[in-house]
Amino acid sequence: MKRTFDVVFASMALMALVPLLAIVAIAIKLDSRGPLLFRQRRYGRDMRPFTVLKFRTMTAGASTDAHRAYIASLAAGDEDESAGLKKLTDDPRVTRVGRLLRRFSLDELPQFANVLGGSMSLIGPRPAIDYELEHYLPRHYERFAIRPGLSGLWQVSGRSEIGFNEMLDLDVEYARNCSFGTDLRVFLRTPLAMVRGAA
Repeated sequence: MKRTFDVVFASMALMALVPLLAIVAIAIKLDSRGPLLFRQRRYGRDMRPFTVLKFRTMTAGASTDAHRAYIASLAAGDEDESAGLKKLTDDPRVTRVGRLLRRFSLDELPQFANVLGGSMSLIGPRPAIDYELEHYLPRHYERFAIRPGLSGLWQVSGRSEIGFNEMLDLDVEYARNCSFGTDLRVFLRTPLAMVRGAA
């Protein structure tokens, strides 16, 4: 049922969002040089690597060093816990259009293609980046028991107030107790979280 819903909704969403996708694509191209899409290696179900798709929000060729250091500081508890796991919207690598896309999670829209391809689901844990794994506790690897998702418990639970380890714990909670009812609740809460800039 979950996979069927993923395929049907992702197909309908991509068709319905064609005008918005076109507007975003034009804005990215007018704002800065570089490719339209950002491709990054992530880890999904059973820790299988796959390429996640996003609209590009940073200058072309930007280094990942700042994000790597940011994740390390969050995992170590060096950042103010009240700041939560926010996106790096103040990062100088982020373009003007990119800041807007990140604010409302519009950069994630190409991941509907990942859902159709089967590497992601609509609801599930956030797809993991390789350099995050060195900060995982043993229990956190349970999150790889299911497909990663476009949205999840962390995103709709106020991620601006949730730290790195708390996010991983929510992913583990979902992996242990996922159900169609849980997916439906997260699904219905996601649009409001996006409008508030919390998804």
